[in-house]
Amino acid sequence: MPALDNGGVGKRIAAARKAKRQRQVDLARESFVSLAMIKAIERGARQPSDATLEAIAAALGVDPTRLLASFTGTERRVHAALPDMSASIAAYDVPGAVGRRSLDELQQAVDEAADWRLAAQYGLIAQHAPALLADTLAAFHTATDRRAAARLVVSAARSADAVAYKYGARDLSARLIDLMRWAAPHAEDPLLAASVAYVRTETFFIARAHEAGTRALEAAVDTSPAVTDQQTAAARGALHMRAAVIAGRARNVDAANEHLRLARELSERVREGTYLGTAFGPESVRVHEVSVAVSLGSDHIDRAFTVARTGAPSTDLPAERRSGFWIELARAQLWGNRFDDAFESLKVARLIAPQHTREHPWVRETSATLTRLKRSDEESLHHFAEWLGAI
Repeated sequence: MPALDNGGVGKRIAAARKAKRQRQVDLARESFVSLAMIKAIERGARQPSDATLEAIAAALGVDPTRLLASFTGTERRVHAALPDMSASIAAYDVPGAVGRRSLDELQQAVDEAADWRLAAQYGLIAQHAPALLADTLAAFHTATDRRAAARLVVSAARSADAVAYKYGARDLSARLIDLMRWAAPHAEDPLLAASVAYVRTETFFIARAHEAGTRALEAAVDTSPAVTDQQTAAARGALHMRAAVIAGRARNVDAANEHLRLARELSERVREGTYLGTAFGPESVRVHEVSVAVSLGSDHIDRAFTVARTGAPSTDLPAERRSGFWIELARAQLWGNRFDDAFESLKVARLIAPQHTREHPWVRETSATLTRLKRSDEESLHHFAEWLGAI
């Protein structure tokens, strides 16, 4: 059973239910939980079991960690789904499977999965990814015009990759990126190719091949479409934004600054938004300025603090990106001996995107260092580290 939650899991369930304009009896019916239990949970008289919480969350269309931050059932569910995801793409280039959904149905499903990815709802993606990968591939192999189906394959694989990458399934992540690179040319869309190049950077991060990654992104910029509208500006700007981070990790200050400058210029030509699955705009570039400063190392933390002083990211940005800002800032604050601030930043990140925060390696490292130094509220920090599984 989940641990008691001082924030009130019942209150959050009630708020999520009301936001969907559901009655308690509707939630009970859709979650297959008794009405009496729903009422008791919402008023705080009962704590839901893991199974009950997952059933309620599924009925509400949210991940359980949105209702109870300390919930760890999502991690078990994700790891259980990874073999099925792997099996779904084992023979991705071999026709044979029979499609079960129309292109319109698949479009709706991949769009929903992309929304979950941006909101760091990895448990929901893992639940649906195996079937989504299989169905989009079946549609691709049976389509007379493969362009639309190829886009669906790329989107499904990108959402699945977010889970594999975040949860440490590095080989599966690499295979999913290979799948994206295989499918993208069939879409005959250079903007889609640019988005796949953006995602491919994960393989360079994993291998710590930062200089090679910088070159690959610069090549992708060179082959991306000329800037003529918001879509093309966002595609090229996102590549520069990503290149700035990986150049920072290569400790190439000049290249990182130049890519940031170009990304900033392009961001001024678009409204903050999501373009082909990637958030881009002035705020996104500002978040990446913090990331670049941290990537360049402890000698550049003042730059991170300067950017942070201009304000926290707004809710216009996806949850995953907002939590990433606080995770990066916490690392800088740790290096600057601002231990209390670092812990507060980690807590904000967890509030925004619990799954993203729990699985982020820098969160574990920062939390473990704070715990070792016995700084901040020691009891609260210990509980946080336990939640992460860092101790």
